[in-house]
Amino acid sequence: MMDILPSKSTALNITITALQITTPYMPKIPLEELKQDKEIKTYLMDQSVHFKTTWGLFCPEEIDVGTRLLLKSLSEMEPSLFSKTLDIGCGYGPIGIAIAKKFPGSHVEMIDKDFVAIDYTNKNIKENNISNAKAYLSNGFSHVPKDNKYSLIVSNLPAKVSKEFFWILFGEAYDQMEPGSKFVVVVIRQLEAMVKKNFNTLFGNSEVLDRDKTYSVISTTK
Repeated sequence: MMDILPSKSTALNITITALQITTPYMPKIPLEELKQDKEIKTYLMDQSVHFKTTWGLFCPEEIDVGTRLLLKSLSEMEPSLFSKTLDIGCGYGPIGIAIAKKFPGSHVEMIDKDFVAIDYTNKNIKENNISNAKAYLSNGFSHVPKDNKYSLIVSNLPAKVSKEFFWILFGEAYDQMEPGSKFVVVVIRQLEAMVKKNFNTLFGNSEVLDRDKTYSVISTTK
């Protein structure tokens, strides 16, 4: 009877070949070099800014397109709107720091649930000689003082979260906004309709300020 099963050596070769195909390529860079801070120097809201970043944070090599689109829309708003600003999910701080530098008379708070993000945001506040901003850990609004009321809340919203997450976040944002204040977010285009629907339900209004082929900037007013 013919043996149709592969030999052990053949099976081993097949396994090795499969591993070679599926295992991600590891760059031939020393670990100590990979662990060094990355640095971004750019202009945001017509201000020269620079940031220390690291692998594991969102978009550590450059300012992402969504953030730039959001800041472009914010640049067209009245300066008084920025008097007390909250940046939710700040990452290493590009949005909040750009606002704080553009409007030195404002007070900017930045929050994130990732302690590494907060560590780098606080480093970047110092790097940019910002005196009107601070960053602290908070899972959504869990550590934001309940009596804090904001004239503007901004966020580059994550794409891969549940609709329940958005509903909780939007509801908590509403509770901490002053009358006449704005909540402005950037999201991937696929989430535009959902965000508008939630804004219309909670706030009674929504407006698409800008969009490109990938992102939408959406605003609502309390």
